[in-house]
Amino acid sequence: MSSDRVYDIVLLGATGYTGRLTAEYIQEHVDTSLKWAIAGRNSAKLSNLAGELKHLNPDRPLPEIEVVEQTRAALEPLARKAHIVLTTIGPYAKYGTPVVEACAAAGTHYIDVTGETPWVYDVARKHGAAFKAAGKFMISQCGIDSVPSDLLVYLLVSHIRATLGCGVRDVINSIQEVAGGVSGGTSASALGLLEAYSTSQLAESMKPYALSPAPPPADLPGEALLTKVLGVKHDPVLGVLADSPQAVPNVSMVNCSWGLFGGGKWYGERFRYSEFMRVSNSLVAVAVHGAMAALFLGLFIPPVRWLLKYFVPQPGDGPAKEGFASHKLIYKAVARADCEPQRTAVANFGYNGSFYYLTGILAVEAALTILKSEDKTPAKKMGGGFVSPATLGDEYVERLKKAGITLNVGMLD
Repeated sequence: MSSDRVYDIVLLGATGYTGRLTAEYIQEHVDTSLKWAIAGRNSAKLSNLAGELKHLNPDRPLPEIEVVEQTRAALEPLARKAHIVLTTIGPYAKYGTPVVEACAAAGTHYIDVTGETPWVYDVARKHGAAFKAAGKFMISQCGIDSVPSDLLVYLLVSHIRATLGCGVRDVINSIQEVAGGVSGGTSASALGLLEAYSTSQLAESMKPYALSPAPPPADLPGEALLTKVLGVKHDPVLGVLADSPQAVPNVSMVNCSWGLFGGGKWYGERFRYSEFMRVSNSLVAVAVHGAMAALFLGLFIPPVRWLLKYFVPQPGDGPAKEGFASHKLIYKAVARADCEPQRTAVANFGYNGSFYYLTGILAVEAALTILKSEDKTPAKKMGGGFVSPATLGDEYVERLKKAGITLNVGMLD
């Protein structure tokens, strides 16, 4: 690290809902040798947060405070002082671009926790080359969108490669259990995309392989008619499955990893990924399919969007900490090997607690992987640039396990 990089991590947006939880994770669990700063526009709020952090862990030195406006001109000097900028400020389509631009210009690693794939598609195309030229990483969707899905597939592919010496034919991932509410930032991000991009831009950027550096495999089989029309899928291991609200960002990022690892050859040249949510029966799956379709169509009607803004949580709000103990997120995924005999592997991801605290863990441990083990990551061998969470590899997986996240994989048969 050059001498002018006075911070290991700058946490931008630290006083927001997710940013505050991310700061709390660092204060409570990260080695005290970390040099970090909390950053944002409001000096008073940052000072109040620093005081709260001191109460969480009195023995840890407090982070430095950086007051900065959300413009490239203001952010670039701050980015030059940091090894990594981790931003939790959303909606990213509204506030995120200057941060990417500043990090690209400063040659600074960049991490965010967005699920706004159209915005990611936009900034990755515009700035990915600058990060690669500097040998730095631009890692988006490094929270619950899309780390659990991306790492489960990485584990399945790695295990099948090590066990059978071949690629993967297809992976089906599923949310098996979910309990907890959403924050105002999540709602604002979803609504903001429809105001930031045209319908044609959204359609192009939300294609399954939009983020992949390699073209999609040829002649992939589609989903069964029952799944396409009614949203119902049955799997002997995963159960009755319905549409997943996380499918679009997660499918895009998994397919990005597919393309990054050997142009698709390591994952498998006939690889196909899909994601669903487990439900109790087929009728529920049909109801979920209909409700999600109606909501999606309604979002394109301005009066509907206007009404929703008043009924969803507001930016800065989110589930109360008192309820975190009952929150959970559990995924299970299965993969079929692309060789004979066609064996099946299964992988699990689980966390008990707040989705948003989990997002903080995922993003911070990604940053620490870069700080501690950058040269051991596949992303480093790829030369940097726009890369996926999975390209942080086994070092990242092991850090998350130590942080209390369940991640395991094995052969089913």
